[in-house]
Amino acid sequence: MADVEVAKSLSGLLNGIAQMVYYNKSEITEDLLKNELYAEMPQEEFKSLYEKMKGLIKSIAAADMDHAQLEAFLTAQTKRQGGSGLTAEQAAALSRFWKSQRTRVRESLLAQCRWEPTLRGLSWRVDLQTADSYGSADHRGPVALMELELGRDGQQDSDFVCVEFDETKVNHVLKKMADIQESIDRIVHHT
Repeated sequence: MADVEVAKSLSGLLNGIAQMVYYNKSEITEDLLKNELYAEMPQEEFKSLYEKMKGLIKSIAAADMDHAQLEAFLTAQTKRQGGSGLTAEQAAALSRFWKSQRTRVRESLLAQCRWEPTLRGLSWRVDLQTADSYGSADHRGPVALMELELGRDGQQDSDFVCVEFDETKVNHVLKKMADIQESIDRIVHHT
């Protein structure tokens, strides 16, 4: 194969692997990639190339490598001895692939690990009950009413949950939210 054909085939293989692993395209299969991109290559050789590229993409994606990390990683891979190393063409193809697909792969990984359903919206109000239905005064004080809109990605319909809090419960929720924010801040400032 000419160098241009090698680069195109490798680019197609990398994109095909991403379609299978990250974008859930069930019509893309290992056999399809073999037949369309590497028809002349022996099956064992293709399987080795396929598994190597798939492993490298997964490693790069799991680490969410930036450009500098990727270049260092690919340089180390090209210096490996034996059949486990990368050629310069393979490293260049991986670099081009990751530059164009990093955002989509990251979004896909986040979507796959997100709890369902997700919070789509929140509305609230504070009510003050002055009397019950019998006309007697109620000394409960103000209550916060919160409506949570929950939904699943890819679906238009939502579920709504209404929650009522007195002042004590509001303070408890605010304390828990402050604890969550503190934990997030600790993680963000340590990485």
